[in-house]
Amino acid sequence: MLVSPTARRNFGSTDTAARVRPRQERREVSLPAFAILEDRSTISLTVHNLSYDGCKVATPVALDPGTDITLSVMRMGLLKAKVRWYLFGNAGLRFSSDPDDLEELPPRKHQRTPLSAMVTLRRRSGGSYRVATSDVSPDGCNLHFVERPEVNETHWIKFDGLEALEVQVRWVKDFNAGVRFTRPIHPAVFAMLFPA
Repeated sequence: MLVSPTARRNFGSTDTAARVRPRQERREVSLPAFAILEDRSTISLTVHNLSYDGCKVATPVALDPGTDITLSVMRMGLLKAKVRWYLFGNAGLRFSSDPDDLEELPPRKHQRTPLSAMVTLRRRSGGSYRVATSDVSPDGCNLHFVERPEVNETHWIKFDGLEALEVQVRWVKDFNAGVRFTRPIHPAVFAMLFPA
């Protein structure tokens, strides 16, 4: 594989394929955004897809991996992020998980967003099927099970266009259950995936 000098400079090696190959499924979006760089200059970006804790952006300026930036997406406030990779006009960003960096986000941590959708559920015992969800938050969601689960059971659910999330059953009433995500969805990603 031929690698441009720019890509080689930004990665420090020619092994770019392994570094930029997506490791998880991502939700496709197209959102205009701005990045504020460390020298306080700004560049116009487009957010192209989302994972649970970051995104890919199209950028007219090469961004060095490890660089801290502030991302501004309409109605999301300012989001702290770190450049994970850059190649041929695209960069991968990971959002900060430091609570001090999330002060400008809407305070939605414990609110549930109504969501009428089908998700794929897989039980530890195997087999998967589609189930309905009626609400979601960055920490969990409500599911309508086909087979009644037990509290503390582990399952995996998959929203369309994203990788599977491990969940733990927190409560059960009839065939409804509240599940908690083992790895919460980053609040910035949640706000973009499930706008109120």
